[in-house]
Amino acid sequence: MSRPSLEVADILRRHGGAFRRAYEGRLSLGQLKVMSAIEGCRTAVMGGHVARCDDCAHLAVSYNSCRNRHCPKCQGAAAQAWLADREADLLPLAYYHVVFTMPAAIGAIAYQNKAVVYDILFKAAAETLLTIAADPRRLGARIGLIAVLHTWGSAMTHHPHVHCIVPGGGLSPDGQSWISCRPKFFLPVRVLSRFFRRLFLERLHQAHVAGKLAFFNELSTLADPVAFTRHLAPTRRVEWVVYAKRPFGGPEAVLAYLARYTHRVAISNSRLITLDDNGVTFRWKDYRARSAAVGDAWIKPMTLSADEFLRRFLLHVLPDRFHRIRHYGFLASGRRAANIDRIRELIGDPQASSGAADPEPSIENGAAQSTLPTEAPCPCCGGRMRIIETFTRDQTPRTWPTNRIWIDSS
Repeated sequence: MSRPSLEVADILRRHGGAFRRAYEGRLSLGQLKVMSAIEGCRTAVMGGHVARCDDCAHLAVSYNSCRNRHCPKCQGAAAQAWLADREADLLPLAYYHVVFTMPAAIGAIAYQNKAVVYDILFKAAAETLLTIAADPRRLGARIGLIAVLHTWGSAMTHHPHVHCIVPGGGLSPDGQSWISCRPKFFLPVRVLSRFFRRLFLERLHQAHVAGKLAFFNELSTLADPVAFTRHLAPTRRVEWVVYAKRPFGGPEAVLAYLARYTHRVAISNSRLITLDDNGVTFRWKDYRARSAAVGDAWIKPMTLSADEFLRRFLLHVLPDRFHRIRHYGFLASGRRAANIDRIRELIGDPQASSGAADPEPSIENGAAQSTLPTEAPCPCCGGRMRIIETFTRDQTPRTWPTNRIWIDSS
């Protein structure tokens, strides 16, 4: 794959220093670590190795990846590794896509309390689906789901929401049969929305009473219980957005979707257009104009100053060790493999479950990883490239090709 003409790393390398000075004291340690990781990704800062072709002795230098889960370059490989584990879990059933979103009035609270409120968002969304599906008046079954947190809109504004991928049915309460949902209908959206609203607000209130929420600047008055209750009052009277999409076209479509969504970051390098004196220009989707637009006219360019672009990008740095992909119901890790095998037996599908582990392969601040596989072919003759030297961070390799060629798998 060819390297994009412009990357988030280029913007950070050009404007990151000035941005750090302008926002000194206002950036978290996590945000600073993300900036440094992306700036150094696949450069000499990360170290790397030298490989030589067995046939023509061609030499190539490969720099290591940062493996940070917010890095646009590193998430493609992480997604593929995660999907390889998930493929064995897919069932030959219709899958549904349900999205849970919190109101804007709670978004600011969520930004100042990411770990607590995002966790509430996950748990309220999952419990809503599990509870309504278990109701005998609805489906009367124990379902499973994969939930993925996104915190951004197309313009990189703060917009926390959870995407849930759900097989169209579940296990009976006694585990002896598979109960399928109605064709092209999973669960009633209005019922999901109102139950989700109640669960979320109850848990948010409990977090406030337990002193788990912190408030700063313009939100500082919300530390008072009366002010907090008054602030949330309007959200109890409006419909919360829960969107259920039509079912996917089959397990292969589910995999294709997951490949796009599970390891996505706030903006991909492919959406960047230019970096110049006017700022950073990128493509965004104006969903409000979509219905009236002709063709792709609703996909528009947006230009932000470099500082504003970086500020928005860093809004979406997650707390350290916070899991943004979670599994619930019969897809929870403890009994997932056994549940999948049981379901295959009940629906007459002979494929066995792999019982693969659930954790995300990408890590927040992990060790750098080489971008060059040991079996990669030589770019000159197609022969086998073997690693002959490794070098650590900020070191210069002893064996350096005279033509200064390196491999970049981005």
